[in-house]
Amino acid sequence: MSLTDSIPTPPPHVLAASKRSWRDRVLFWGLLVLFVVGLIGLVSATGWRETWQELQKLTAAQFGALLALSLINYVLRGVRWHFLAARLGVNLSLRTSLLHFIGGFAMTITPARVGELVRLRWIRRMTGWTLERLTPLPLADRAFDMAAMGVVLGGGVLISGQGGLRAAPVAVAAIVTAVIVTRPTLLKRIVEALFSLVNRWPRLFATLRQSARSMGLFSQAGTSIPALILSAVGWLAEGFALYLLLKWMGADIGIAAATTIFLFSTLAGGLTGAPGGLGGAEASMVFLLSMSGVPLHVAVAATTVIRITTLWFAIALGALTFPFAEAFSNKSKTI
Repeated sequence: MSLTDSIPTPPPHVLAASKRSWRDRVLFWGLLVLFVVGLIGLVSATGWRETWQELQKLTAAQFGALLALSLINYVLRGVRWHFLAARLGVNLSLRTSLLHFIGGFAMTITPARVGELVRLRWIRRMTGWTLERLTPLPLADRAFDMAAMGVVLGGGVLISGQGGLRAAPVAVAAIVTAVIVTRPTLLKRIVEALFSLVNRWPRLFATLRQSARSMGLFSQAGTSIPALILSAVGWLAEGFALYLLLKWMGADIGIAAATTIFLFSTLAGGLTGAPGGLGGAEASMVFLLSMSGVPLHVAVAATTVIRITTLWFAIALGALTFPFAEAFSNKSKTI
């Protein structure tokens, strides 16, 4: 017997997990490289000296302020996650919920944010709940995000008087989607209609139907109003960050217009299906800022900074938190 013959072959599930991990790393760095290359191309087309000069206007304190405003958004949305989980019946501490929510940001870069379902995996380990029972949680969390963004976006359009034809349909679509998701009877009927149409995957549709019934827990005013307020304040903090950034760069377009552009770009990026809205969000933001009278080199610089202090800051926080959330859930798992 040779030495290699004595080495046991890893189980199939270990090999599959290793393969998925390798693909996630390749996807992450591949998208990062594409983002940087595209950004360099855009900067080169607009004049890299002018763009660099705009970036140099920022001080360390100003950059820190932008990160702090993003952190406010993350914490408020993490509190909302905890609030919704408690409403579902999940009995975990606020600190644990925040650990799960922030740690999930490490998976933002996965396609359609499927990787963020790792939060449910952590909760399942710690509570013994099935994934089917936990499925309504991310649905409600995303629904209240979309509803709050739609409301704030609509308000920004009305106040600023800019971008109505472009932003209003997106705001309406976000609100309508949120209403559907948080109305169990309506959502159940949609699921049943889809199953009748495709007539496949009965187990999947049965799970979705059960989740739809559970969504009624989140449609009551005592749940929906606090969740919407937490979401709206969090996203307003991000819009305020873009407003401050533009003001510091000498392109003050007003807080309402800045918030409208930020939220529209974020929603537009999400509609592209690209992980983290990469490409779509940046292109939308540069275009809308330019249409609002912001010089192109300033628009590119502002977009670069705001995406670093939002998307990439969230991913960095998630990457730092992920190992702790994983280890903590392993230590506390009950099944």
